[in-house]
Amino acid sequence: MKFTIGLSVLAGLYVLLLVGMIGAELIYTTPGHMIDALKSPEVRYAVGLSLFSAAVSAALSVLVAVPLGYLLSRRRFPGRGFIDALVEIPIVLPPLVVGLSLLILFRLPGLRGATYEIPAVIIAQFAVGAAFAARTMKATFDQLDPRTESVALTLGCGPAGAFFRVALPEASKGVVAAATLAWARSIGEFGPVLVFAGATRGKTEVLATTVFLELTLGNLEAAAAVSLLMVLTSVAVLAVVRGFGTSFDASVRP
Repeated sequence: MKFTIGLSVLAGLYVLLLVGMIGAELIYTTPGHMIDALKSPEVRYAVGLSLFSAAVSAALSVLVAVPLGYLLSRRRFPGRGFIDALVEIPIVLPPLVVGLSLLILFRLPGLRGATYEIPAVIIAQFAVGAAFAARTMKATFDQLDPRTESVALTLGCGPAGAFFRVALPEASKGVVAAATLAWARSIGEFGPVLVFAGATRGKTEVLATTVFLELTLGNLEAAAAVSLLMVLTSVAVLAVVRGFGTSFDASVRP
């Protein structure tokens, strides 16, 4: 009993911190603050660009994550371990380093022109969001029984047929979860977007950089209102992911 109480106290400290963070946002930010923030043309532009760029980033992430997750889960090939570790890099790297790496990459001849423009926002979000989506898809395929695909192969399906007719439909919940996580990660991405795309108002400003800009202007109420909007979005996304039965822990675990 004492052991359980001790564990509960240690775990409860962190839970209380999370509750306190969200509670502080809810207490400090009033509906009026949120309405005032949304009346700002800059904030409305940031909301629109965030929704658009996150949607494009999520779609691209799933397009890459499904085949990548499937290959890492089902196939054994030279360099598999290296690629599996490589996918983790955007997750474990400091966000500013991801942005700096993109900035250096797109200053090479033939790649210039994307920086500090809307495409740079999407690329920065995709670079990180796709890693989370790939982790989710690998975890999803790992949990599926490969024997159903083997049966499809014995019944005359080729590898492509077994994938599209059996594996992909079975992984549909994981696909939704991967898209949702990639979208949520894209919405909240800050470091790579700031370094690679900038935070120009009315041009490359997204919700995450809006919080930063409002703080630099000393407008704590507006920053808190936008921050709360992002918190509520994150809670909704986690509810969707849990509802589809895909563990976030499994999706990001190597």
